[in-house]
Amino acid sequence: MTARSQSPGDPTATAPRSVKPAPKVGFVSLGCPKALVDSERIITKLRSEGYQVAPDYANADVVVVNTCGFLDSAKQESLDAIGEAMAENGRVIVTGCMGVEEGRIREVHPGVLAVTGPHQYEQVVTAVHDAAPPLHDPYIDLVPPEGLRLTPRHYAYLKISEGCNHRCSFCIIPSLRGDLASRPVNHVMTEAERLVKAGVKELLVISQDTSAYGLDIKYAEAPWKGAPLKARFLDLTRALGDLGAWVRLHYVYPYPHVDDVIPLMAEGRILPYLDIPFQHASPAVLKAMRRPAHQEKTAERIARWREICPDLAIRSTFIVGFPGETEEDFSMLLDWLRETRLNRIGCFKYEAVEGAPANALPGAVPEEVKEERWHRFMEAQQEISAEIQVARVGSEIDVIVDEVGPDGAIGRSKWDAPEIDGTVFLESARTLKPGDIVKARVTGADDYDLFATVD
Repeated sequence: MTARSQSPGDPTATAPRSVKPAPKVGFVSLGCPKALVDSERIITKLRSEGYQVAPDYANADVVVVNTCGFLDSAKQESLDAIGEAMAENGRVIVTGCMGVEEGRIREVHPGVLAVTGPHQYEQVVTAVHDAAPPLHDPYIDLVPPEGLRLTPRHYAYLKISEGCNHRCSFCIIPSLRGDLASRPVNHVMTEAERLVKAGVKELLVISQDTSAYGLDIKYAEAPWKGAPLKARFLDLTRALGDLGAWVRLHYVYPYPHVDDVIPLMAEGRILPYLDIPFQHASPAVLKAMRRPAHQEKTAERIARWREICPDLAIRSTFIVGFPGETEEDFSMLLDWLRETRLNRIGCFKYEAVEGAPANALPGAVPEEVKEERWHRFMEAQQEISAEIQVARVGSEIDVIVDEVGPDGAIGRSKWDAPEIDGTVFLESARTLKPGDIVKARVTGADDYDLFATVD
C-alpha cells in the first residue's frame, strides 16, 4: 500500500478519534509493610491493565482500602478509613486482614462494593473490573518489570512468604493469613534482582516469620544463576547479599540457625540489623504468650552475636500489661532490657484482640497499670538509646539519603529501618539526592536521632 499525505480538507482523511481516559483507582493502604506489599502487587496488576493511580478521592473511579485487623484499635482505624473513602468517593472495595470480618464491615458500611480477605489479589482485581472496567489498549498496558511500588524509588520491601505456623496466644495472624507459605526461592531472587536493576538501594526482607522461610516447601532447590539454590533462610540471605544492595532482615524469629547469618553481617554482605519480636522476658509471661521462654539464654546469644559483629543493631517489640503480668514479671523485663541493651524498641500496651486466646487468661491488668508500666519501660529504653547514640558522636558512618530539602538532607544509618527507627540529619557541602549512600561524620545525637556532616 502506498502512503499519501492528507490535508485537513481531504475528504478521505480520518478524523481524530476521541481517546477514552483510563479508569483511575485510589488506594488507602493501612497496617504493616506486608500489607503495603499486597497493595503494590494489586497496583502492579491493575497498572499493567491500563489503570491509573488516582492522587485523591475526587479523581478516583473506585477506591481500594487495604485494611489492618491485628488489633482492635487497628480495626477501628480501618473502619474509619473505609468511612472516609465512602464519604469522599462512595465507590469502595475493601481488602486486607480485616476483610475476614465482612459481616462487621458491611454492618457499619453497607454500601461497600466488595470485601475480600488478605492476599486475595485476583478477587480485588476482579472487583475493580466490575466497578471500573479496564480499557484494552496495548499501548497503555505496560508497567516496569519491577512492578509499581508505594515506597520511594531507592528502597523496597521484599516479601518472601505469607502466613505463620506459630500460635501465640495474643495473635490472630494465622487465622487471618493462614499457615506459612514460602515463595519459591528463584521467584524471590528474580524480584529482588529486578528491583536492584531498577535503582533500589535497600531491600527490606519481610514476612510473618522470616527465619522460617522454606520450612513448608522442605527447603526446595531452584535454579539461580546456573546453580541450585535452596529455599533456606541462610542461603537466601547470602544470595541477596550478592546483589550489591543493602539487605535488612525484619520479623526474624530467634531460631538457632539465625546464628549463621551473623558472620554475613560482620563481613558486610548484609546489614548488621536484626528485627526480632521478643515480646517479653519473664518466663511466666512468655509461657502464657506461647513464646520461647529462655530469655537468659537469649541474652547470652545476643552477647555472642555482638562478639562476632560488634556493629549489630537489634530491634524488637514488647508487650506490657499482658494478662497475669505481675510487678515482678515487669521488673524482670526491665532488668533484661538493661542487660541486653537493644538498640531500637517498640512497646505496646496489651490489647484484647477479638478472637485471641489470651482474652480468656486470668489476671487482667488494669489500664492505669498498663499505662504506668509502658511509661517506665519507655523511660528505661530512652536512657539506653541515648547512651548508644552519644557513643556514635565523632564516628564515620554510612547513611542512605531519604529526603533532600533546602536546609539539608534526612537519611538513615545501617541501624535504622524506614519509618520505625531513627533518622540522620545531614549537612552537606555537596548536592545529595534520595538513594545516595554517603560517608558522614556524626557531630551530635539525641535520644533516637543523629546529626552528621558530609564533606
